[in-house]
Order: sequence, then C-alpha cells, then structure tokens
Amino acid sequence: MNCPHTAAAPADRGAGTVVIDPLVQDLDGETARLRDAGVLARIDLLGVPAWTVTRHAEARQLLLDPRLVKDIDAWSLWQKGVVTRAWPLIGMIDAGRSMFTVDGAEHRRLRTKTSQALTPRRLEAIRPEIEKFTQELLDALDAARGDDGVVDLKAVFAQPLPMRVVGLLMGVDESQHAMLTRQYKAFFSMLTPQDERLALLAELDVFYTDLVREKTARPTDDLTSALILAEEGGEPLTEEEVVGNLKAMVAAGHETTIGLVLNAVRALLSHPDQLRKVLAGEVGWDAVIEETLRWDTPTTHLLMRFATEDITVGDEVIRKGEGLVVSYRAIGRDIEQHGADADAFDITRPTRNRHMTFGHGPHICPGAALSRVEAGIALPALFTRFPGLRLAVPDEELTKLPVMTQNDMAAFPVLLG
Repeated sequence: MNCPHTAAAPADRGAGTVVIDPLVQDLDGETARLRDAGVLARIDLLGVPAWTVTRHAEARQLLLDPRLVKDIDAWSLWQKGVVTRAWPLIGMIDAGRSMFTVDGAEHRRLRTKTSQALTPRRLEAIRPEIEKFTQELLDALDAARGDDGVVDLKAVFAQPLPMRVVGLLMGVDESQHAMLTRQYKAFFSMLTPQDERLALLAELDVFYTDLVREKTARPTDDLTSALILAEEGGEPLTEEEVVGNLKAMVAAGHETTIGLVLNAVRALLSHPDQLRKVLAGEVGWDAVIEETLRWDTPTTHLLMRFATEDITVGDEVIRKGEGLVVSYRAIGRDIEQHGADADAFDITRPTRNRHMTFGHGPHICPGAALSRVEAGIALPALFTRFPGLRLAVPDEELTKLPVMTQNDMAAFPVLLG
C-alpha cells in the first residue's frame, strides 16, 4: 500500500503520544486513546508533533483565545523548515489567503460576505431547490439498484446532494461537479502521493481563478459574485482572497454534509429502536442530526492553530510556536460534558448537552446552518421514500476513507427495501 509520508524528521513521540492513523482503521479506538491521554494530548501527525484538545470546556476556551492564530508563519516547525510543502497535510494549513487562514479584523472582513450569503432567509429561499435535488437523487437511487438490489447510498445520494447545493450557491455549473468531487477526494486521501496532491491544488487554483474572472466580467446571483462585488464603503476582496474562500467553502460545504447524512443513516440503522421512534414522530429529525453531529462528528481533527505565546492548560503548556489540533470527535465523546453514557448514540439525550462540532468563536463553521438544512431535508425524505432501507453488508464491513481529518466512508451499500 502506497501511503505517503512526511519529509520531516520523525517526531520525538515520548510516552503517551497518540499516533493519528492516516488510514483510519480504528476510529473508535483512536478516539478513546485521545480521551484517555488527557485534556491536552500529544499527537503525531505523519511524523509531525502537535497538541490536541480533547475536552469540551477547554476547547471552548482555546477557540476563543487570541493567542492561538491560524497564520502558519507562527508555527516554529514551519519557520525552521522542519515541515515543508512535502508534508501531506500542508495543503490544509498553507491554503492561501482566505477567511480560514487569517484572524482578527482581516478575518471579519473576509468572512462577512460569506455570512451574509448564508443567512436563514437565504437558506429558506433555496430550500425548494434542495428539496428538488433530493427528490431527483432519490429517483436516481431507485433506478441505480443492481440485479441484487444493492445500491451505494453515498455515490448516488449523499455525495452528489451537497455538491449540487454548494454548486448552486457558488455558481458552479453542474457539469463541473464530478470533476470537483474527484479532485477533493484525491486531495484529502492519504493514499495520494504528495506531488499529485500539490498538482491537484494548482489545478483547483486555476479552476477557481477562471470562475472568479468569469463572474467578475458577468456577475450573477450567487456567492462568488457577492464575494467579488464590494459593498459601498467596504474594501473589496482580492482575487486571491475570493479564490481562497471558494476553494475552502466548496471543500467544507460538501464534505461535512456527506459525513453527516451517512453517519446519521448508519447510526439509525444500527439502533432500530431509535429509528422507530423517529419514524413514529416521537422524536424529531433535528434531534437525530444534533446527536449524530455529537456522537460521530463529520470532522475528526481540525488542523491547525499556533501559539503566539505560552498557553497553560491544566498541567500542560502549549509553548510559543507549537501547533494545536482540535479533535472534535473526542470532544463529542467528553464524559464531563455529555455524561457517563457519552459513547452511546441516544437521540433522546437532554438538549442541555450541546455539542461543539461546528466549532466555536470567530472561526465557527459558516456553513453549519446550511449543512443542518440539507440533512433536515435529505434524511426524512430518504426514509419516507424507502422505509425498509437497510445495510447490504454487516455494519463492521463498512470502511472509512483514508482521510485524517474527515469522518467519511468509502462506500455505503444498502438495500432499499
């Protein structure tokens, strides 16, 4: 198996360091090891050392701490040349100038238009389109059954739906969706050689630059045009900034929803008593969505923030220049926040145990509401159309994609009933 590796020297792991598995063979075990390692755990990311926070309360504090920044130039391993562009995860950190890579006033400037384009009013306005896409894909799902009745729920339904929605919002023609899906899949996969990954990033830059220039010449009613057009009295975004925002938004906007929909379906199928409560109307779909987000987070580890000075957390210190990863899956299983049964999927869990899966503070995910709306349409429509939906293989045979940051399955074979 050709698993890429970092050009950096192997980390001095030391006792208690948790190695993050690039092939994601035992996510539950990794989550437990991180949680057992403490509030702050030392981790190894393909040979690169970092900290991760595993508890809800401390994560909330750190995500509000201005001493932790997104600027890669604050990372001592980058400054010293220990980490280079040869490191397979570098494209998630050194991703160009966008609202995802800056802080403070510049972050607010880059984020404002995106937030304005994703208001509740705007999301309600596109709800009919999301419902239309959903019904079309349910028809496609029905038609795609093989001779044995098996169909891949991911490939035919859960994956194309959010790509269509984000494509609608960004003004990306549907003819480009399959290409973008392939590009992002290869970018995130730890089996992609790094030279190919860097070439993919360059190709995506060209694609989005061409899109921005087209929308600059002929603006339409979409987020790309809104990012380009300056508000009166406002400072316009540069071409690089618009491209950076789009590149990251399309990635986050479809990957998160794929994981949310599939993880919710998997959880319900493996907990038939809870599925019956939902189908009987005893528990709402919003409870399914929130419990799935907590219990089986679409994002496992979010890379990365850097300390601009020493930060003490309990008995540990994040030294100036060190990197911090936010391990949302471990945080979602925090016993202190969610109770002794935090490892259990329970859609009747008290609402006071709120999760933090979409982040907290200035960098909270701008597409969180969109993802919830999509899942809130897709899940009930799926089970209404196919109430006898069931897995076509034993649950333990479902495999994760080799992606260190996303909680995604390679395929999701089902029988529609």
